[in-house]
Amino acid sequence: MTENFPRLSVVLGGARSGKSRAAEALVRAANLPKTYIATAQAWDDEMRARINAHKTDRGDDWHTIESPRDLPAALASALPGIVLIDCATLWLTNVILAEADLGAETDALLSALRSSANPVVIVTNEVGWSIVPENALARRFRDDQGRLNQRLAAEADLVLAVIAGLPLVLKGQMPQAAR
Repeated sequence: MTENFPRLSVVLGGARSGKSRAAEALVRAANLPKTYIATAQAWDDEMRARINAHKTDRGDDWHTIESPRDLPAALASALPGIVLIDCATLWLTNVILAEADLGAETDALLSALRSSANPVVIVTNEVGWSIVPENALARRFRDDQGRLNQRLAAEADLVLAVIAGLPLVLKGQMPQAAR
């Protein structure tokens, strides 16, 4: 682990805010071998196109692990270097839709993040800046996402909010190489 790089960084923002791009730039600044843990699943052609666009944008110098739910195992199998998890929001969706124990899975994720041998950057959506959703599942998702983001931010050494492509430091300090 590099001495001046945060152990855990959280990059959050709304849809199409530039959060993934900011997280990738942060990871590149570490100048370490890069592992990308993908939580998305390609259920349709549009999602396949999004995933392929992300892969193309990242380039070929990333080791990719596809892990929709088991992030602790994915973190444990990451190569030495730095890890980017994109994203906690899709992971949360996968956990909720599987009707799994969200509390237990979140605790396991946080434990894995704490014990990771690599610095980790995790992308997550801020979904609480909108109207109250009209149905119970959407309200549960919004509430669970807010709680997850709070727990991730509490553990993180660096928290960035990305708005209109501009990263704003909410907690910690940007590594010198990322400025």
